[in-house]
Amino acid sequence: MRRFFAGIDGGSVSVKIVLIDENSKLLESIYRRHRGHPFTVAHEILKELSIKYPDLYVLFTGSAGKNIATSLNAPYLDELSAQALSTRRFYPEVRTIIEMGGEDSKLIILDGDSIKDFSLNSVCAAGTGSFLDQQAERLRLSIEEFSELSLKSKKPPRIAGRCSVFAKSDMIHLQQIATPVEDIVAGLCFAVARNFKGSIVRGRPIYPEVSFQGGVALNRGMVRAFKEVFGLERLIVPEQTALMGAYGAALKALEESLCWKVDIEKMEMVLSSMSFHEKGHRPLIGKDDDFAQRHLKGFPVSKVSLTHSEKRDVYLGIDIGSISTNLAVIDEQGSLITKRYLMTAGRPIEAVLQGLREIGEEIKDRVVVRGVGTTGSGRYMIADFVGADIVKNEITAQATAASFIDPEVDTIFEIGGQDSKYISLRDGVIVDFEMNKACAAGTGSFLEEQAEKLNISIKEEFARTAFCSENPCRLGERCTVFMENSLMVNLQRGARKEDLLAGLAYSIVENYINRVVAGRPIGERIFFQGGTAFNKAVVAAFEKFLGKKITVPPNHDVTGAIGMALIARDYVKNRGIEKSNFKGFDLVNRKYSLNSFECKGCENLCEINRVKIEGEKEYLFYGGRCEKYDIRRKRTNDIEDLFAFREELLWSSHNEWLKKRQEGYQPRRGRIGIPYVFFFHDYLPYWSTLLWELGFDVVVSAKTNRHITNLGVESVLAETCYPVKVAHGHVRYLMEQGIKDIFLPSFVNLCLPDD
Repeated sequence: MRRFFAGIDGGSVSVKIVLIDENSKLLESIYRRHRGHPFTVAHEILKELSIKYPDLYVLFTGSAGKNIATSLNAPYLDELSAQALSTRRFYPEVRTIIEMGGEDSKLIILDGDSIKDFSLNSVCAAGTGSFLDQQAERLRLSIEEFSELSLKSKKPPRIAGRCSVFAKSDMIHLQQIATPVEDIVAGLCFAVARNFKGSIVRGRPIYPEVSFQGGVALNRGMVRAFKEVFGLERLIVPEQTALMGAYGAALKALEESLCWKVDIEKMEMVLSSMSFHEKGHRPLIGKDDDFAQRHLKGFPVSKVSLTHSEKRDVYLGIDIGSISTNLAVIDEQGSLITKRYLMTAGRPIEAVLQGLREIGEEIKDRVVVRGVGTTGSGRYMIADFVGADIVKNEITAQATAASFIDPEVDTIFEIGGQDSKYISLRDGVIVDFEMNKACAAGTGSFLEEQAEKLNISIKEEFARTAFCSENPCRLGERCTVFMENSLMVNLQRGARKEDLLAGLAYSIVENYINRVVAGRPIGERIFFQGGTAFNKAVVAAFEKFLGKKITVPPNHDVTGAIGMALIARDYVKNRGIEKSNFKGFDLVNRKYSLNSFECKGCENLCEINRVKIEGEKEYLFYGGRCEKYDIRRKRTNDIEDLFAFREELLWSSHNEWLKKRQEGYQPRRGRIGIPYVFFFHDYLPYWSTLLWELGFDVVVSAKTNRHITNLGVESVLAETCYPVKVAHGHVRYLMEQGIKDIFLPSFVNLCLPDD
């Protein structure tokens, strides 16, 4: 009887099947999305094929394919080998494979018949098909429209490619400034390509020829982005690009008889035994705990009323974040008079003006503003805009508010829209802190994204429904894109919506504790601050997960602004400042103009936003990576720039040698490079002089810039701190200059002058 061989590639999104005969002739190719049921879809396809091809043998590959193979006690071929086998067969000239699927990405480097090196993506969806699918859905585009539109872009903007949630914020901002849709989608494609280069390639050589495989390779915008990001003249996209894994498995089954004889009855028996019986977390509210008494009576709000008899001295705090802009007004005793919690929506100036307008209409005639402070990501620009007296970081502001509310507090959990913070206090003093990295999995936006997918109101229904759960799902720590797929899978397997919502509350807690707190000490007096603390399901999840009571302080949504108002109060009092720099509530009536330009002061080429307020001579600037356009620094130009003075001293001896070199001095030895990193910032004069005196031609790397940073990020294979990545970039920079010998000593011991 004639035999037939099929390769089944079960991925996170779809099931792909390639069927060949004994002569390797392609007979069937099938691509079908499984929507969380890969085994069911594989069974359906094989049942159809077995009627037409009765003597059918299969070999499984792919992430879902491995689970299917295990349940059937069938052989399995790893994805890397499957991709490599099919590529070698049909494209023997290919040395490098870029493979991108629904939830995973791979780099495979071939050396003849073997795999020389490979790299896989982490638990982040940035750089996968699901990331692009979600962004296309947000833009109300089919993935086909997304692909075609991206080719029309002339100047793709830079968009965050590290996280889907952060990408959403960038997209909102670009839409608000009327960026064409084709530029936005092209920017997303380039973001994915850059992320692949930085987080997966990581400095590995890309040998030509290069093949782009997987479902994402059908996106022409991604093909363009990869060619430009990697500087490729040619990028091969196989005709059966989405089926290369399945093709490799089919060939392996044929050539080595590593396969399983299709048994439909056995598959149906396994299917019938499958059910959703996963043991989840504990319910958010236990029968005997006092959570309901402590947290379900509404959040405390502490405010004082103003009289019309006399004006009261007050202090204004402004917290400008990526998602929300918060304003708080306090009196001399620190009591809250009024507050505003507003959406920033990519327009910090408009948000602040709206807050000032509303507060001014409420209390302007009954108060005298004695001090103003700003904090948050937009603190410097808004400080100049409103006339603030002091600027501080968010950590200090949050800690100040918490310590004022309760001097005994020792731990602060602060979770906002796109960032989260951990602060450890001892006697009111910050002793440790941490913030989330380029991942929004432990933030409020993460919850909001998932609630939208489940058609649940984050404000009204989420907590109420989650509290009904008796078996919260164990969703673990997952990227927001992968979590969406995980939710759909669990729903399709029979999970109840309330169990999923409670599971999401636990998930944000797990992400926060494991990724932000990361083993740091958690005290006994814990404050939960930020807008996410409104979600009582998350409060309950924290208590159950930690086994400790959590306090949600009054006005927890604006504690950053309250803390900044307290700091402003103490600042003006301690310095005896009689009149605040505050420009007044009437600032809202003054017109302003906003435009932008590209700074060419260094290789970073920052886009600088320039604000001109009616009646003021000076411009306000924001958006740069340095303080070149910081208007506050210009006001203090009578103070010597000690950093510049130190820099001049560090380079003086080296520059003298360079001058001798230009005047004809010829070093007798070859060139040697010094990367301008770490201790060379202190000991450059010593090492440079030593090497020049020894007869070397000394080359020092340039000051850190975007190019050097990118070189470092793309070079480091392990996850290291930022300075180490930059150091690798400096070494790569010197190598680009043709420097073959690089001087990078390690200090074992260092004697000081007094030793």
